[in-house]
Amino acid sequence: MEKTSIRRAAMPVAVLVAGAAVTVTLGGCSHQSPGTAGAQAVSTPSAAPSVPVTPSASADTGSARSLATAAYLGMWRDMATASRTADWEAPALAHHATGAALSAISRGLYADHLNGLVAKGAPKDYPVVTSMDPSVDPTTVMISDCGDSSQWLQYRKDTGKLADNRPGGRQAITAEVKQQGDGSWKVTRFAVEAVDSC
Repeated sequence: MEKTSIRRAAMPVAVLVAGAAVTVTLGGCSHQSPGTAGAQAVSTPSAAPSVPVTPSASADTGSARSLATAAYLGMWRDMATASRTADWEAPALAHHATGAALSAISRGLYADHLNGLVAKGAPKDYPVVTSMDPSVDPTTVMISDCGDSSQWLQYRKDTGKLADNRPGGRQAITAEVKQQGDGSWKVTRFAVEAVDSC
């Protein structure tokens, strides 16, 4: 796999997304979204498994689909809010992310803090559920996205000037969202590919 270049001081975090081991690196200089983890190329998750068409199974999968998607979108909202001040310790970051996902976000924001970077704006996301496991009463949902970071850019905290003169853009994202022990849904792992990867 070929590494994509990314923004922030290098801090690798091993992440497993869609069955492929990838290295999430926070560092470098490129078009990555603020506060996000860059990654090696990731295979797209397989298509959603067929689910028996029964009223209860349909309700279970529909609920899992909507709750996982809401958690995924919530993670990006929380990250965008925290990136305005590079607050790597913002309690809201744990509302929709946990495990490797939360660690990657916190490390990225901490690197931004050390480098004097903040972000303005927010990403636009277009999540699509690609698979659910198990097929009845799912507890793990895989999401594919072609997120747009062109309106979520980094600026120098001291001068207010754009930190990178290259705009963001469309980036392929793969995420794993799992139901937690308390019934909530959180993103556990995610990978963001280079600008123009989708």
